[in-house]
Amino acid sequence: MARIPLGTLPAFRAVARTQNLRAAADELHLTHSAISQQIRLLEQQLGFALFDRRGRRVVLNAAGSALQRSVEAALTRVDEGVRAAAAAAAGAAQRVRLTMVPSFAQRWLLPRMARWRERHPDIALELHASQQIVDLTREGFHAAVRQGLGQWRGLHAERLIDSPLIALGSPAAARRLAGQATVSLAAEPLLGDGDLWQRWFALDDCRCHVQPVASFNDAGLMLQAAEQDIGIALGRELLAADALREGRLVRLSPLALGEELAQSYWLAVPTELVGWPPLEALREWLLDELADAAAALTSSALPAPIAAAAANAAKTARRGRAAARR
Repeated sequence: MARIPLGTLPAFRAVARTQNLRAAADELHLTHSAISQQIRLLEQQLGFALFDRRGRRVVLNAAGSALQRSVEAALTRVDEGVRAAAAAAAGAAQRVRLTMVPSFAQRWLLPRMARWRERHPDIALELHASQQIVDLTREGFHAAVRQGLGQWRGLHAERLIDSPLIALGSPAAARRLAGQATVSLAAEPLLGDGDLWQRWFALDDCRCHVQPVASFNDAGLMLQAAEQDIGIALGRELLAADALREGRLVRLSPLALGEELAQSYWLAVPTELVGWPPLEALREWLLDELADAAAALTSSALPAPIAAAAANAAKTARRGRAAARR
C-alpha cells in the first residue's frame, strides 16, 4: 500500500468530526480549498473514498470509519506528547499557567498568594481571569479552576469544594434585620439573580415577589456592592469567606441554597499533565487552603444573636402560615 501522507491526517480528523469541509477549515485555520485538496490527496493515495458526499455534508463511509478510529487514537497520542513536552520545558522555569473566573481570583485566590509564595518560592503562577471557558490545550494553560459538574472533555477534574448560596449583607443591614423573619428580606434591595432569590425564599416556604435592584456578571462585584450596603446579596459562601471573617459582610440567615444550584469548584487539568510536580504542588496547596477556609466558615457561620433571632422569627412565621392554611 502506498505510504499515507501524514500531513493530511489532521484535516481528515477535523472533517470526520465536523462532517463539513468549511467547518473543518475554520477549525484548522485553513481555506476551504486547502482542506478539500488534502482530503482528495489522501483518498488518491489510498486508492478509495473515505467520505460520502451529501449536499454540503460529508459523511464517513465504512472505510473512512475504520481509518478514523486509528487516526483519532494516533493523533491524540501525538497531541498528548506535544503537550507533555511543553509542560516539561515549562517545568524548567517552574511556571504554572492557571485560568479561573474573576470572582474566584479576586475574592479568594489573591488574598492567599503570599502564602503560596512562602510555600513554593520556586514556582511562579501566571494567572488568567476570564468569564469564558478557555481551551487549556489550545491556549497553553496547565490548569483551570472551574465551576460546574466536573465533566470536561480531555481534562481530569478533581472536586475542590462545594459552596452554597447564602444571604449576605453589611453589618448595618444585619443590625437592621436582626430578629426579623426571612420574608422581611424581600423588602430590602436585593442583588443578584431573581430566580435564585425565589428559590432561596422558597426554602422557608416564602412565596414572595422578588425583583432585584441590580444583577451582575461577576460575583465579586456583587459582594463588593453588598459590603457597601447597596443591597443584600445571594452569593457563594466561599467567595465571601474573608469578608465574613473580617466582619465586612454578615450572613443574614441560616438558609443555604445548595445541591444542583451551588455548583462545585473543580481543578481541571489536561490528562497528560496529571502528576506533573508543579501542578501537584498547586493541587495540594489549594486543598489545604480550602480546608482552612471551610473550617473558618464553620466556626463563624452566623453571629449568635442574629442566628438565634433569625431562627426564632422564622419559626414564628412558619407557625403563622401553618395556622392560616388551617
